[in-house]
Amino acid sequence: MQRRQFLQALAGTAVLPSFTPVTAFAAERVPLTYGLPAGAYGDAQMASLPGKRPLIEWTARPPNYEAPMAAFATPVTPNDLFFVRYHLAGIPPQIDRQQWRIAVTGDSIATPLQLSFQDLQRDYEQVDVTAVLQCSGSRRGLSDPHVPGVQWGLGAMGNAVWRGPRVKDILAKAGLKPGAVEVVVNGADGPVLTTTPDFVKSIPIAKALDENTIVALQMNGAALPHFNGYPARLIMPGWTGTYWMKHLISMEPVSKPFDGFWMRAAYRIPTGMFPTVQIFQTQENAMTTPITEMVVNSLITSPAEGAHFRVGEPVTVTGFAWDGGYGIRSVIVSTDNGASWREATLGNDLGRYAFRPWTYQFTPQAAGNQQILASAANRLGETQVRTLIFNGAGYHNNVVRPTTIVIA
Repeated sequence: MQRRQFLQALAGTAVLPSFTPVTAFAAERVPLTYGLPAGAYGDAQMASLPGKRPLIEWTARPPNYEAPMAAFATPVTPNDLFFVRYHLAGIPPQIDRQQWRIAVTGDSIATPLQLSFQDLQRDYEQVDVTAVLQCSGSRRGLSDPHVPGVQWGLGAMGNAVWRGPRVKDILAKAGLKPGAVEVVVNGADGPVLTTTPDFVKSIPIAKALDENTIVALQMNGAALPHFNGYPARLIMPGWTGTYWMKHLISMEPVSKPFDGFWMRAAYRIPTGMFPTVQIFQTQENAMTTPITEMVVNSLITSPAEGAHFRVGEPVTVTGFAWDGGYGIRSVIVSTDNGASWREATLGNDLGRYAFRPWTYQFTPQAAGNQQILASAANRLGETQVRTLIFNGAGYHNNVVRPTTIVIA
């Protein structure tokens, strides 16, 4: 069945390249971070998608909405504050879960499958994976010099408990053949114009067979929000969000590397630029390699930029750290612009792919502006950088960023 016919069946009507309009809150202050391009502060607004509290709207079509800092008050990001990222504007306005199917086909399986939502719930073990979903271009707007694309600040990410069957169990039932090298995945969203390449990706077979790679049917104990991939999406823990296919409708194990636009020409970085362990070898060339795992990073969630304290008043600094799944070893904090560093206290470990909470307390001794810096390290010894590793797409920005507070 062709994609357009499939979507017509899902919705029970003609495919519409639109969705319920957002409700804008133009009068509400937009909580943008500092360091973005000057024009961003005038263009962004707070807006609400169906099922969501107000988010920072960067584009409405396709919908790209950043989570405000309020989303990071707890280690698990609420569904209604989770960020939204789409490449293409052809999004089904609704999907009938009873009609929806995942087609498992390809030259590297023995038995093609058409799996319903009920099949995935009933016939496969359901597992929970707590993992950070982060846009590959998270913090792109903080690149210096600035680069084109959605000018994301700090909130193009979130941490959730995802639940569903393992991809490897699905492929086993389909009779995966030894010659498979990649799995091509597609979702129900697509281009409005036929000349625009559909957003189709592939993943290496080793990552597809990882026990933590799942098809999520639930997010934080509830159905996935529509704009986060309902009724099911691919979960690729440790890897950036470009592979986490929303509204998943097909998985196709293949015996040759996939040559689609979104693999051949997009989401690529210079080979060797970043410390990457999990390399997508079948898609690599001498010049570039696909972006894969996330780099180690951290976020100061409190105090807020510009918060006021008194001399002698204890200040509690909190935040999260994360990486590509190797585990956070430590977070160090400086309150004197990097002249000295002290170790923060790590909080509960929610899993190696999850946000790792941390806290640090200090007492300011003098009035004036005071900068707080935090830097995370993982168990491989990788650390955040003090100087941006620049690339034209704005990927992997893990520069240590200061939060400035005012002491009176």
